[in-house]
Amino acid sequence: MKVIILYDLDPAWDINEITSTRDSNKVLCESLQEEGIEAYIEELSDPYLERILAKYNPADTILFNLCETLPGIPKSEIRVLEILENSGFTYTGNVPGVIEMSYDKKKVKEVLRSIGIRVPYGEVLTPEEAAGWNLFPAIVKPAHDHCSLTITENSVVFDTFSLQEQIRLVNDVLNQPAMVEDFIDGREFHVSVWNNQPPEVLPPVEMDFSAFCEARKRLCTYDSKFLPGSEHYEKIETLIPAPLEEKLLDRLHKKVLEAWKGFGCLDYARFDFRLRGDEFYLLDINPNNDISFDTTFALAAEMTSYSYSQMAKRIVMMAAERHPELGGKG
Repeated sequence: MKVIILYDLDPAWDINEITSTRDSNKVLCESLQEEGIEAYIEELSDPYLERILAKYNPADTILFNLCETLPGIPKSEIRVLEILENSGFTYTGNVPGVIEMSYDKKKVKEVLRSIGIRVPYGEVLTPEEAAGWNLFPAIVKPAHDHCSLTITENSVVFDTFSLQEQIRLVNDVLNQPAMVEDFIDGREFHVSVWNNQPPEVLPPVEMDFSAFCEARKRLCTYDSKFLPGSEHYEKIETLIPAPLEEKLLDRLHKKVLEAWKGFGCLDYARFDFRLRGDEFYLLDINPNNDISFDTTFALAAEMTSYSYSQMAKRIVMMAAERHPELGGKG
């Protein structure tokens, strides 16, 4: 079995982002090699994915798919998966339908409500429609994106004028609609699930906001994920396992599994919850979440006695079970 780590890298990114992306994928490749897997890296820096795939035979290859776009073509993650499938490759992670649905925040809310999962009340609003919104504090998010794009402490608003301004920012910067939600000011938990039959819930990780007194600061911003040295990056603590009493932990596990199954997830995903009072609200679903060595997913796997290399191998073997010829052999 040959494993190709496939990831995208846009030459327009800044040097720090390029270096970080290359370094994390090098660690992943070396980790798989430590487990005795023949692993290689393929970096996609242009939209011509087929040129890379032409070098490999689907019969003896599994793609570790970390490719989120065809460089230069916005919002093309679904197209990446379609190309992989049309080329006959078995790949890690979720299928096109799950990924596509995860980008539609309104649809996500509808699906979750239909299976009994509590979500924050929210609407997709224009600045003009926002004049009728009266539920504050509110948070303004992109309606069709992940990665906390445009999310700062200013995303939490307390009046109509600020709400309208933040909606305009999302519209202008990302060229997409804005989702306005009831801001759930409470404890936040990132809960990862992997495996398929049966799915396994990894230990919840709490994002500890106790360093912040103001509600608008108690959230995971873009900076908290991608900007070392920033206030949110440095002051948000990760508590693992999350300190939850058994009754709440059992209820959280149940809700996570219901969401995983109802959403049709495969291999691995992360679910972000907040606890207000004694009620859990599911904020977001992240299929094909970041699995770099320093992420909450990797930390949670480590808590269940998986080293990073063992974690990476297990994800590969999930895909191998679907391979028409390898069929779980490793």
